[in-house]
Amino acid sequence: MGGAHLKRRLTAVLIADVVGYSRLMSVDEEATHVRLAGYMEDLIEPKIAENQGRLIRTSGDGFLVEFNSAVDAVRCGLAIQREIAKRNEALPADRRIQFRVGINTGDVIVDNREIYGNSVNIAARLEGLAEPGGVYVTRSVRDQLHGQPSLSFEDRGERRVKNFARPIRAYRVRQVEDRVPGQGIIARARTLLQTQLFLRTGAPPV
Repeated sequence: MGGAHLKRRLTAVLIADVVGYSRLMSVDEEATHVRLAGYMEDLIEPKIAENQGRLIRTSGDGFLVEFNSAVDAVRCGLAIQREIAKRNEALPADRRIQFRVGINTGDVIVDNREIYGNSVNIAARLEGLAEPGGVYVTRSVRDQLHGQPSLSFEDRGERRVKNFARPIRAYRVRQVEDRVPGQGIIARARTLLQTQLFLRTGAPPV
């Protein structure tokens, strides 16, 4: 009877976790805590808000967010990873904070501010599969974002994960411009040169 009163909704779930958190804390506990808190306050929470997400909870080394759409969840995850990578450039390798991100869509159980269920668990398992700095999504997310010109999906195969009888097919999602460094700059430079040539000679762009 109790289950009849459970509130459910369809949502996109993003889970992120810090890679090697225990090691980072053992190297420099105070600096790691301060830097991670700063990332949450001035980078991660603003990116969540910018993409219409709702921060469900944080832990010492990660966070759970829900979104109304898979597009918003993926955009947020990629933006966070991109900005974290930029900040890491100035840090020694053993002091860098890196995240793994997993994203899934599906039905969740809602209890006050918390969300539960298999959809959340699958996102958590995907996060565990992802490489440092990576964003992994399920087939359902990939299918919803099919045709987005700015995204590419790398099929990472079916993966068996803890407490799931059936394997989960995982995809690593990337921004297309990140896949070919400098491509956007080259394209803009080519367009500028063609425009200048047209203004000088009247020759149409090729």
